[in-house]
Amino acid sequence: MPASTPQTDPTGQHLTPDESYLRPADGQWEATIEVRRSTFTAIARRVTSEPEARAFVEEVRKAYPDARHHCSAFILHTPGAQPVARSSDDGEPAGTAGQPMLDMLRGLQDVAVVVVRYFGGVLLGTGGLVRAYSDAVREVLRLVDVVRRQPERLFHFRLDHAEAGRVEAELRSAGEAGVRVVDVKYGRDVQFTVAGSGVPELVARLSGGRVSADAAGMAWVEVPVGRGALNS
Repeated sequence: MPASTPQTDPTGQHLTPDESYLRPADGQWEATIEVRRSTFTAIARRVTSEPEARAFVEEVRKAYPDARHHCSAFILHTPGAQPVARSSDDGEPAGTAGQPMLDMLRGLQDVAVVVVRYFGGVLLGTGGLVRAYSDAVREVLRLVDVVRRQPERLFHFRLDHAEAGRVEAELRSAGEAGVRVVDVKYGRDVQFTVAGSGVPELVARLSGGRVSADAAGMAWVEVPVGRGALNS
């Protein structure tokens, strides 16, 4: 995936630099465990709204129509407020599936997980169910690619082709300093979109003071954190 992905704030609210959170990258992940002949398949996906999360649960239910249970949990980022968290035991004893799954998701937002259970004929008891559903979610989270979604200041500037390659390489090497190349468009000249508070000074230095970076507001930027980052 690209080093960072710009996204406008869908709520239209003013973004502040300190509002950031972890969420899955785009994709879907699956892991299965077996506990006393019952199988628990956990499927995780990024979602950004309650309708999308509930549609995902129904999608999994239709994909596994003969399963005994399709338990679910999801957490959604809510700008300026506490995250929305929902869970369902789907016929398991109250508190043995959905809530333990939700607890395992803490630390991530914009995430949904469904655990599909095929009953193996052996009752697991309350404690056994809590452990099984928790372990299933833990296993799938080991596979999830995590990104940090954070608001950052964007800047635009243009360069001629002769020096664009050198400047781009310098900008990308400055990633650890909080500067990220978001987009590069090639035409009659080269237009850069770069995120980071220190961009104007860096661009001025790299261009010998001939080019200035223009502020372009703020936008959500995704920065890769790593696979299984929640379990590290």
